[in-house]
Formats: sequence, structure tokens, C-alpha cells
Amino acid sequence: MKISIIGAGNVGATAANVIALKNIASDVVLLDVKEGVAEGKSTDMMQELAIMGSNTRIVGCTNDYKKTSNSDIIIITSGIARKPGMKREELIGINAGIMKGVVNSCTEYSPEAIYIIVSNPADTLTYLTIKHMGLPRNKVIGMSGVLDSSRFVYYLSRAIGCHDNDVDGMVIGVHGDFMLPLTRFAFYKGIPVNKLLDKSVISEVCAKTKDGGGILTQLLGTSAWYAPGAAIATMAEAIAKDTKKLLSCITYLDGEYKNTDVCAAVPVILGRAGMERIVDLELNAEEQALFNQSTAASKQINKMLK
Repeated sequence: MKISIIGAGNVGATAANVIALKNIASDVVLLDVKEGVAEGKSTDMMQELAIMGSNTRIVGCTNDYKKTSNSDIIIITSGIARKPGMKREELIGINAGIMKGVVNSCTEYSPEAIYIIVSNPADTLTYLTIKHMGLPRNKVIGMSGVLDSSRFVYYLSRAIGCHDNDVDGMVIGVHGDFMLPLTRFAFYKGIPVNKLLDKSVISEVCAKTKDGGGILTQLLGTSAWYAPGAAIATMAEAIAKDTKKLLSCITYLDGEYKNTDVCAAVPVILGRAGMERIVDLELNAEEQALFNQSTAASKQINKMLK
């Protein structure tokens, strides 16, 4: 199993590290545009793996896509963050251009690869990759739902006063203000959280979940990377090991959840073929309305691609 990661920043490098420590792939290629960064981080990680006993081999390179040849999974984290004074259209335009160039280069050397899109805005760039690059929807999955769900579980467990591993929770919709934490489908040891927490506490949990990235940016002065990197590795593991794991991932909707021609996070089964099946939960009227509001926001952003 070979996995290539495009973008050796904090998120991409953390994903590479987790993938290697968990022995998810035999080979990992870390590629970046900045000279020496991928090479330096891969060398550091290989020296770590010598201590930790992992069998994964990590190779870093600068813009040499030939080294990504015959990748089974390609993870794209490259792109720029929105800068002060920059319009959203500018950010999307720049990152869309970067995404097209990256995917063109990757498909030249790995035509059968499955893609995990991390670059922001992930929903729109997943849509771009599927629609404009002509790739099938099962082979292009976006990362946000796994990360948002982990934040939802974190805040729920703090409110309940239990360990995170004892809570099940999922977030669907578009990453950002319009994401939808599914409180009705959240449980603590099989007990619905709605029976354990009052509405005001649940409302606060949902608000913190939606602002999860902003809270960390305020504390760190930059975007988070540990949880995003682990979320990517979790998706890659489900594909590489064909676990058929149920995860909230960005995928193209074609009638599912009463939506078409848009990408959003929904529960899917991940396996060796990529996105193998969408699990269509029965949303109530309120949940469906909020989900539609989320996808409507994404469609507005998608228009900027034109």
C-alpha cells in the first residue's frame, strides 16, 4: 500500500506520522513546493520510526510528482489560508487553481488512486475534483466530518463528565458555521445524550463544535493539526485495510439526503473501493431543513468556481 501526501505542512506531516506509526501503508511519499521541507520532515520521522519500530518507509520530495507514481491513496492538504483583507472569491480561486494542478499531476502518475481532499474549502474542492476533473465520486472523499465529529464527541464528553471513548456522535453537512451536529443520534453507553443533558447545555456543545477550529486558532495562533492529521489517517486506514468503517465524510450527493449536485459530509462506508456506500439516515423535518441550509451555503460557494 502506497500513500502520497501533497503538502508537508503541520496537517500533512502529522497525517504522515500517524499513518506510519499505525503501519497503515508500506510506503508514504510526502511532497511539498518548498525546498527541503518534506525532505527534512520525512528524515525526522524516519528517525522516529527507528525508535518506534514501524515498518513504514517515508520519502520526502520537492515537487517531484514522479515519486508519487502508483499511489493507492493520495491525500491533498496543499493550499493557502485566507489572509486579512482577502475576499472569499480570491481564496477559492487560488486554491481551486492549486487543486487542479495537483490533481492533474497526481493522475498522470497514479490514475487509479483514491483521493482524500483536505484543502479548504474542502466541500467545494471535493466538488471541483469530482465535477471538473472527471473523477468518479467513490474515489474522491473530503475530510471534515471525521474531525468535526471528534470535536462534537469531545465537548459532549466534557458536558457529561465521561471519557470520550464512551460517547458516539456524528456531525454532517458543510464544514463551518452550517455544520449539523446530530444530537438525536448521539449516545453515551447507549443512552441518548438528550436524556442526560438539558437543551441549553446541548446548544452550547453544538456552538463549541461549530467553532471548534476557531477556538483552537485563538489559543494556538494558527490552525490545529493533531486532530486533523489523525482524522485523515483514520480515513486512509479504512480504505487501506478495507474495514468498511462508518465515518462522516464529504461526498457527492446525487439524491441522497434530498440533495443533488453538491458535496457535504454524511455517513458513508469506507473501504478499498473508497466511498462504497452512503448511509441515508432518516432526518426529521428540523434536521432536514438545517441540512438543506448547509448545502445551500455550499452551492453558493461552488458558484464561485465559475
